[in-house]
Amino acid sequence: MPVKLTRRRVLQGGASAAVLGAAACGSGSEADTPAAPEEVYRRLGIEPVINGIGTVTVLGGSLMPPEVTDAMVAASRNFVPLPELQERAGDHIARLIGVPAAMISAGAASAMTCGTAAAIAGDDDEKLRMLPDTTGMKNEVIQQRAHLTGYQAQLELVGAKIVWVDTREELEAAINERTAMMFFLNFADPRGQIGRAEWIEVARAHGVPTLNDAAADIPPPERLHTYVEEGFDMVAFSGGKGLMGPQATGLLLGRPDLIRAARKAISPFGGIGRGMKVGKEEIVGLVAAVERYVSLDHDAERRALDARAELISGVLGSVSGLSLETHVPEIANHVPHVVVNWNEGDLGVTSEDAVARLLEGDPPIAVSRSGEGQLRISTWMLRPGQDAVVAERVRALFA
Repeated sequence: MPVKLTRRRVLQGGASAAVLGAAACGSGSEADTPAAPEEVYRRLGIEPVINGIGTVTVLGGSLMPPEVTDAMVAASRNFVPLPELQERAGDHIARLIGVPAAMISAGAASAMTCGTAAAIAGDDDEKLRMLPDTTGMKNEVIQQRAHLTGYQAQLELVGAKIVWVDTREELEAAINERTAMMFFLNFADPRGQIGRAEWIEVARAHGVPTLNDAAADIPPPERLHTYVEEGFDMVAFSGGKGLMGPQATGLLLGRPDLIRAARKAISPFGGIGRGMKVGKEEIVGLVAAVERYVSLDHDAERRALDARAELISGVLGSVSGLSLETHVPEIANHVPHVVVNWNEGDLGVTSEDAVARLLEGDPPIAVSRSGEGQLRISTWMLRPGQDAVVAERVRALFA
């Protein structure tokens, strides 16, 4: 059947288009006038989007600052042994953020897979090559049902069997001689009956390694080391969200023996992680991103985000029938979001219609719908001046 091409379908293909557009951009002669950044997308029929959702993968994560892109270009002009670069870069990042060990992965999902491989096969080269065949190895990973998402597929790639629990009693009963790891999804912490501290306590009592997926959990910057300090053996972060590094990078932080084993599970080595290639450009780019991040004035950045939220709220506050609040999520995406509420029957606009009309406008604006008669606008990824554009366009929906 033919597929109808809507703006949403185009957006879903945006990550692939970015790669194609970037490749095309570099094919001209040095005498050519550089195209505007937007043109690499427009030549493929895709209009760049104002991002009022945040650091979501479907929109490309974040925008890399010049320090990162400059480092990636420089890295592209030489050859280096990748295993040595991985090790040196990981050691440097570990020192910068104050954790025992670190490695760069192909996104946070890749960090989860490599960390699970390390927990199951350890530093044994022969066992690592066998995966996802876990014959003769511990292969059970315990997870709370309240933390159920599609992300557990990254663990199952390794051959892990997920064991689901709800209570501490079920957790204690589930641990046995086949238990390889206990997995924790950090943004789901409020949903579960077993919090981080108790999860770690039980794991340590039984000598079971733990992995915490904290992909989107910075800012604040101290979270890069506090989850390891709390006692998690491994913690996964995205490199292309709050760190504003290359979108196809991530970090696995924690215990040196597990990080060493996880490095063996990723490309350029064969086996389970061969397809999770992190190029020399991405490795150096993430190093630059971390260096930048630890030196930032985070208080000044927060004041700038608060100012954007105040501007949007100020414009929309004059619209009859709208109520506004600024919400800062406690765990993931810990930045200001303007939440717009209204009665759909009174104003004749549904939240689904509002999202669609903003995305179909010029320029297209992506915001999230958090319920009936409710929009959520993240200030994080708005570029200078876009807060005013978003505010005016949302105001016009209800004019």
